[in-house]
Amino acid sequence: MKLNKQTFRYKNKILIEKAIFTPPYRHERAVQNEGCFVYVQGTKTKIYSSDDNLKIENKEAILLKCDTYFFDFIQESENQSVEVIAVHLYPEILRKIYINELPAIIDKQVSNKKTKHIADQKIISKFIESLEFYFENPSLVNDDLLELKIKELVLLLVQTKNVASILELVANLYSPRVANLKNVIELHLYANLSIEELAKLCHLSVSSFKREFKKQFNDSPANYINTKKIEKAKGLLSFSKLPISEVAFESGFNDPQYFTRLFKKKEGMPPSEFQARQVI
Repeated sequence: MKLNKQTFRYKNKILIEKAIFTPPYRHERAVQNEGCFVYVQGTKTKIYSSDDNLKIENKEAILLKCDTYFFDFIQESENQSVEVIAVHLYPEILRKIYINELPAIIDKQVSNKKTKHIADQKIISKFIESLEFYFENPSLVNDDLLELKIKELVLLLVQTKNVASILELVANLYSPRVANLKNVIELHLYANLSIEELAKLCHLSVSSFKREFKKQFNDSPANYINTKKIEKAKGLLSFSKLPISEVAFESGFNDPQYFTRLFKKKEGMPPSEFQARQVI
């Protein structure tokens, strides 16, 4: 549940925003024709996209490329609140800010593979602290200040360990992406994502997704995915003494009761009985 939201606009576009809410909470975000720097504090977060299945820890930042994302903000305690700060990196605004050329430091090309995680937490936390000051004093914010904050973020990203160069960054942020359905399914096979959400990650309508899935796997999405999840569950039940609820979650089922019903339907016995028959 969202509790509060603040935004700073630049040329009629939301440039920087902060949201505070209570977990557990799933948020869908379509990042189109822009990049987005996202900082989360207050909980761990699972992030799914067409080619990402990752987790960021409390007080970590990531850099999103053009894609559709699902964020699962995890509840770790009662009365918990989560704060998310997002900075949108629009190509047209970057071009305006850097009207002549990008900073000289950016011209240094390196071959490291770019990662979404932003490595230097100390540098980023100081930047976030400066934004918090302006969220507390919004009357001080104007277009000139927002331009300076974008320049500051770009220069900080250049100096973090995991971002190879801003030229590579810009090139990758704004290039359109074509999702491979088979890769998406393999990546998120055991994630608790619905057919509708998987279709969005593939940039397809649900009907088109189902048709393409049938071509690729010669099966319906629900039956194929559930069969794979049950296979994983059988492995966990055979070689561990995990509680049934934990086996369900590890296999991609959010509802242990549904998992038990499906397992019994497919295997002819409940998972507890299957586990009891195994020799550990």
